[in-house]
Amino acid sequence: MQDRNFDDLAPRFKRNVYGTLKGRVRLAVLERDFREYAPELYADSPLDLLDLGAGQAPFSLQFAQLGHRLVLADISSEMLAGAQLAMADWAAEHRERVHAICHPLQQLAQPLRDMALPSAFDVVICHAVLEWLAEPDRLYSHLANYLKPGGMLSLTFYNINGLAFKNLLRTNFHKFDIDNFRSFRGSLTPTHPQEPHHVLRQLSKQGFEIVCRSGIRVFHDYILDPVERNREPEAIVGKELEYSRRESFWPIARYIHVLGRKV
Repeated sequence: MQDRNFDDLAPRFKRNVYGTLKGRVRLAVLERDFREYAPELYADSPLDLLDLGAGQAPFSLQFAQLGHRLVLADISSEMLAGAQLAMADWAAEHRERVHAICHPLQQLAQPLRDMALPSAFDVVICHAVLEWLAEPDRLYSHLANYLKPGGMLSLTFYNINGLAFKNLLRTNFHKFDIDNFRSFRGSLTPTHPQEPHHVLRQLSKQGFEIVCRSGIRVFHDYILDPVERNREPEAIVGKELEYSRRESFWPIARYIHVLGRKV
């Protein structure tokens, strides 16, 4: 089994994920968490950032415009082309801060050396990647290796609990088994949804101190009526932020966001 490459789904990904209300909720939670727990990214001192599995980089590109140096790494050339397109009207000084590497995230050491880029970073962003890997548990050591001591990791992943909850609400009792999950070929449902507490344990083993954990879409996706699901976007975003860290809600969100410092 190989890691998932999104060359074949890049346009669909942009349409169905980034350009929707659920995409707005995702960005709102990430922005809130970063501003609260990683204020150094909004200060004047330039930092080195690595976005692993960057895709079209809808979140991380803003930091190049804020003056930071950014490396985008992905195995999909089509997804990285989307990121390049997003920078088309940028000033040259901002574009020059961004470097793209089309390469497996587990094997970046040599490409980073070849491009005279850092081997360790102040911030590593890894969003919606873990659940698509052939061997997810092997990612954690790479995340630690790419970070400087004291550096910040931002990790999001697809939550098996949220997937189970949605299927139960839709009475898919005979189509879904949380203990023997299998994804459908070509689907945007990830191949390896993760259990949140397992992820937190693996990060702890690699020496990360968890500073924040938030649910992304703790209720939006579970509103069964599609009209109601999109009726009051501002209210939905506000309530998602309000409930995203509540203990009874974050573990059943569709995605989980974890911020951790490398000790």
